Amino acid sequence: MARDFDYDVIVIGGGPAGSTAARYAAQAGVKVLVIDARASIGTPLQCGELVPTNDEMRRLCPDVPDMDDLFQTPEHAISRTCETMNIITPSGKSLSYDFEGLILNRVAHDEALVEMAKNAGAQYLTDSYVEDVNEHSVKIRSGKTYTASVILGAGGHNDPVRRKFWAEKSVNIPVKFELKGGSYGDAVELHFGSMAPGGYAWMFPKNEGANIGLGIQKSFAKGKSLNKYSKDFIDKYPGETTFKGAGSLPMSGTIKKFVKGNLMLVGDSAGMVLPSNGAGITIAMVGGRIAGQTVANYIQHGEPLTNYEREWKKQMGKVMKNSKRSFKIGSIMFRMPDKLLDLFFNRLTKGIVWRAVTCRRMFWIF
Repeated sequence: MARDFDYDVIVIGGGPAGSTAARYAAQAGVKVLVIDARASIGTPLQCGELVPTNDEMRRLCPDVPDMDDLFQTPEHAISRTCETMNIITPSGKSLSYDFEGLILNRVAHDEALVEMAKNAGAQYLTDSYVEDVNEHSVKIRSGKTYTASVILGAGGHNDPVRRKFWAEKSVNIPVKFELKGGSYGDAVELHFGSMAPGGYAWMFPKNEGANIGLGIQKSFAKGKSLNKYSKDFIDKYPGETTFKGAGSLPMSGTIKKFVKGNLMLVGDSAGMVLPSNGAGITIAMVGGRIAGQTVANYIQHGEPLTNYEREWKKQMGKVMKNSKRSFKIGSIMFRMPDKLLDLFFNRLTKGIVWRAVTCRRMFWIF
């Protein structure tokens, strides 16, 4: 006998993964509630704000269908477009690549995703911290409990569903960044070497100023703090700081299982970040769409929730596998002294470096 629930699905977290899942579930006629601890979804800013264009995504993730339906970035959420990515070594040597990207106004971007989900029929409950989760219920700090057939954790690396029901560990890389005023050219920059051990640093130019920051693996840092690494790198760029932010990225790739009973994970909580380049926004949205569609098929047609994992592997399995491999190789390389790393980044290896960053097989032979 079917149980009565308040909702078909409760989504914990209204970021790109959660709001995308909510949109696609609601579009299919599913009753959706999104719960978020933030008073205003999108703030505070927590990332570098760079995403590929839809055409670039088609090249990077060729098995993902209907990109234009998934990624509908409004013009007001785009701060700048770019056509070039420079990968820079510790000595300042630069390898330049064609790359079509969008530097977002991330707050406006996430707000637009919320509006799309609401327009599809999803309900939102903000400023509501989740205190406890069970298979069919979510309790918030006010003491109120909401029930649903499916609970979807989209609350980031510290998601309450992941924390309570999944024991699997992920490598989380802490990041710090600043928004600075000034003019920084047209190309986005990725920096590798001792300035960001085990991770990378970035400079993403915006319409006014830039988003500048880095992430490190603490096990590579030799006791030096993230604050010191970030200050040393960010201070190389002139301009007045207008915002300081921080966050954490899961960089060991997706976890083994996204589904346990009627519990699901998506986005950062499921490790949906490409380890070789830190891309998370678009990848989380790919996962969000699959999760939302899977929930709808489960509610309306009784199809198993584990179809979510199968469809993810079909669309993103090759890309994630290549990205994990590149991250492992990179973790070995980035233990090298800067001088050796400089030698590796050259015209002969330029293609190999780019294949690693864009999640393709690095050497064509494995």
